Amino acid sequence: MTSALPSWRKSTRSDNDGNCVEVADNLPGVVLVRDSKDPSGPTLAFTPDAWRSLVTSLRRPGLD
Repeated sequence: MTSALPSWRKSTRSDNDGNCVEVADNLPGVVLVRDSKDPSGPTLAFTPDAWRSLVTSLRRPGLD
């Protein structure tokens, strides 16, 4: 049996100052989020539904 590894990508909302969030959404049943400046640091884990809900709420007008 093989274990899938997270495939990390930078958020499209990351800025050029190094304030980046990386997301790995290639694993079944989980979306992982980490700070790109500290890849060995803490990682947040969301269910796909919780991640969609968070992203949707952040895209609402007035939160920019």
